[in-house]
Amino acid sequence: MALNSTERFTSRVADYVRYRPDYPTALVDWLHRELQVPAHASVADIGAGTGISCKLFLDAGHPVTAVEPNAAMRAAAEDWLGGDARFATAAGTAEATSLADASVDLVTAAQAFHWFDQQAVKAEWRRILRPGGLAVVFWNSRRLAGTPFLEGYEQLLLDYGLDYSSVSERYNDDASMEAWFDGGLRGMARFDHGQQLDFDALRGRLLSSSYAPQEGHPRYAPMLAALQVLFDATAIDGKVGFDYDTRAFAGTLVEVNSTGERP
Repeated sequence: MALNSTERFTSRVADYVRYRPDYPTALVDWLHRELQVPAHASVADIGAGTGISCKLFLDAGHPVTAVEPNAAMRAAAEDWLGGDARFATAAGTAEATSLADASVDLVTAAQAFHWFDQQAVKAEWRRILRPGGLAVVFWNSRRLAGTPFLEGYEQLLLDYGLDYSSVSERYNDDASMEAWFDGGLRGMARFDHGQQLDFDALRGRLLSSSYAPQEGHPRYAPMLAALQVLFDATAIDGKVGFDYDTRAFAGTLVEVNSTGERP
């Protein structure tokens, strides 16, 4: 399967809307408190998908423009959030947002960040940020161990996922994110987060992942059978805990020249 970040979620929009996790409000509280980001700061949410990360900032008082190249996901965000006058969408990519110069106070990128050309985006995000504006990158990292369910789920993905290892290796660690900001990092934080899922929700959460085989693939039925076995063995009171560490990084995007120095 090709790692086509723009279209690989098109057939998964319904499951994505219903079963993907949101992000903890503590993340926005951290931006307001520790980095003095005002609640009225305008946000361009890059790779916004169905609007999950947009809602986090809308709920905190921010006007938000969702930049999303996938038409089906963008339409889902509009259906969900379009009634809010502070919400707008743009059919752009992370590297070519279509937004005006110096038009936003924050550029945010959540779960989609690992799909971007992470060097090419810097010039575009600097262009659309107002002077002093921040880039905020965050995502939910699923915990791979700690409970029988988490460990069993990781093994299930290794057994049945189509390109799971290739996708999972795209996530950045703390050191690489600090390096990505080229000396402009202002802060990093981690927050506990999670979902409590019954079997139907767990099934939908799995199928929302781009590396999960879909109906018609020879691994699809065996994967769901294995998921049922795992759920039956590990559920407590009819639910399993899908636990995350939400990782967040914020800073300015300083321009550096070819020698690695600031001009």
